Amino acid sequence: MPVHNSVTPRPVQTQQSLVEHCREIACRSRAAAGDLAAASGEQRADCLRAAAAEIRRDIAVILAANARDLEAAPGFGLTEAATDRLKLDADRVAAIAAGVEAVAALPDPVGELIEASVRPSGLEVRKVRVPLGVVFFIYESRPNVTADAAAVALASGNAIILRGGKEAAHSSRQIVASMQRAIVAGGLPGDCVQLVDVADREAVGAFLQFADLIDLAIPRGGEALIRRVCGEARMPVLKHFSGNCHVYIDRSADLAMAEKVLIDAKCQRMGVCNAAESLLVHADIAGAYLPRVAADLQARGVELVGDAASRAILPAIAAATEQDFATEFLGPKLSIAVVASLDEAIAHINRFGSRHTDAIVTADSAAADRFTARVDTAVVMVNASTRFNDGGELGLGAEIGISTDKLHARGPCGPRELTTYKYVVTGSGQTKS
Repeated sequence: MPVHNSVTPRPVQTQQSLVEHCREIACRSRAAAGDLAAASGEQRADCLRAAAAEIRRDIAVILAANARDLEAAPGFGLTEAATDRLKLDADRVAAIAAGVEAVAALPDPVGELIEASVRPSGLEVRKVRVPLGVVFFIYESRPNVTADAAAVALASGNAIILRGGKEAAHSSRQIVASMQRAIVAGGLPGDCVQLVDVADREAVGAFLQFADLIDLAIPRGGEALIRRVCGEARMPVLKHFSGNCHVYIDRSADLAMAEKVLIDAKCQRMGVCNAAESLLVHADIAGAYLPRVAADLQARGVELVGDAASRAILPAIAAATEQDFATEFLGPKLSIAVVASLDEAIAHINRFGSRHTDAIVTADSAAADRFTARVDTAVVMVNASTRFNDGGELGLGAEIGISTDKLHARGPCGPRELTTYKYVVTGSGQTKS
């Protein structure tokens, strides 16, 4: 079966030809989605396992492609954190392949019987899980996300159109080429995973108009990208918004645990969406806790800014503004506030947070229960680092994004979150008259 989508960028000369070219890609995806929906879960999983093997086999060419992206990174003005997200090495490529295999090992969500009943009329009613159809995924400089998104889409029976950032163009093309070879060899249409082969930013706007061909748009990147997609899309949008994540240290917290969790949440990898950006500390323990954790953070190069109460304990740190408390830093900066109560911490998070990931460290089960019930967030952690909000860590294999929406999916989105359902009603000749 031929793979129609070239991995070599093609020039598009006019606005009309750009729109037509993008529509052709979307039409091929729609056709592939029909074939993919009819494939068995076993066939889709076999293709994913083969794709992981291809990625491992192609490690040298993937790293060579990534080296070209890294060489061009300064010209794109990438920050240190963004460059780190872009960079691949042997271990990261191995992790990409392992992530694809983890998705392949998940239960097949397609065809799952959600519920069933027999009506008084004798009609048998079944509610069955089905793919969404075609997903348009727009994301920035994360080559590992290319493989994750393709794997999650394939596992859930969806065709996917990938529009990655130009900063990772060479890496993404090579990863898609590796995966497409495995998909075609496995008897599925290569067009079920396509990478948009034009760099023109207007291509995104073109795809967002194709509500007749695309069922869901998912933007994953900066706030400006997400707001643009939400403003232009004619189809539903699943938003992976900013990760302004909080860690609250409760009055009953074990201080050693609280330091360990906060340091990991902030410092394990700073340029990712589930890294902590704000620390809240109960006033009863702030005097004992803040000096020890501040020294550890500053030794790791983290700039601290705080409210008046935290600066009374840490006089050397700068004052935090309201904008600081509302900001996803994605780097070595952390805002700090001292709160008088658990409820004040909850109110602070609900005011400044982004509904992504928030954590409490506490020995009080009642405090943990109140926090988890009242904090408005997609994922809430109790005595664990925010860094565990990840598809792989939470058993989804990989994720296509972490939704900060409430409909139709919330939190890490794996294969199950890229499905919907239909009612299958079977009768024996019943009529209404």
